[in-house]
Amino acid sequence: MSVTTHRPAFTAPAFITPAFITFTGVDSAESIPSMQSLASQFPIEWGILIDPAQEGNPLFPTEKERSALLRAGLRLSAHVCGVPARAIVDGRQPELNLGGFSRVQINHGRTGSSMQEILNSIEYGARAGVRPALQCQGPFPSIMGVDWLYDTSFGTGAQTDAWPELPAGQPFCGYAGGLAPDNVQQNLLRMPVATGIPFWIDMESGVRTDGRFDIAKCAAVCEAVFGPEHGKGAQ
Repeated sequence: MSVTTHRPAFTAPAFITPAFITFTGVDSAESIPSMQSLASQFPIEWGILIDPAQEGNPLFPTEKERSALLRAGLRLSAHVCGVPARAIVDGRQPELNLGGFSRVQINHGRTGSSMQEILNSIEYGARAGVRPALQCQGPFPSIMGVDWLYDTSFGTGAQTDAWPELPAGQPFCGYAGGLAPDNVQQNLLRMPVATGIPFWIDMESGVRTDGRFDIAKCAAVCEAVFGPEHGKGAQ
């Protein structure tokens, strides 16, 4: 199943392209065929929000839906929220099965992370066999062993006035906040990333329509960032 949308002609961008795009908030297994088709054409990570207290609500798939997504051969990251996320940064072990996920983003709901919380997150990722990621709201921390996502939006779609610099020698870092098909190129032009430094971008509210995950918007973002020829060449 392929995804087709009507878009303006692609203009080769002057920005540095990310290593991959994370589309967060997949909440239905119905999207799997379209996700597989799009992921065969572009470098994509699919973010799955996990919080037992919200399971089955929009953005938070049920265990059955997660199992189907894990069987689909997709690159997935677990975005752990709520009580389990706070347990991780506090050094406790929540009952989570992260088998099949390549990364775990720990959305613990606090502004910033203490050194102990960072160390607890690194230790948890090592035990679970996945790379940990944390959010920051200022300059990218230089602490290795964890991926850093600059995000002041927290899934609300709020746009930032300025993106932090990403110089050489940093951990793997990413950008999120108000990104969408119609503004992703402009924002990539504003991201001060040193030449040759890999990074990723993440979006959640910008790829939803009427509260539902919109695979067509994901496709529009991919073509705006990588160009339609990239997709054709990957097929």
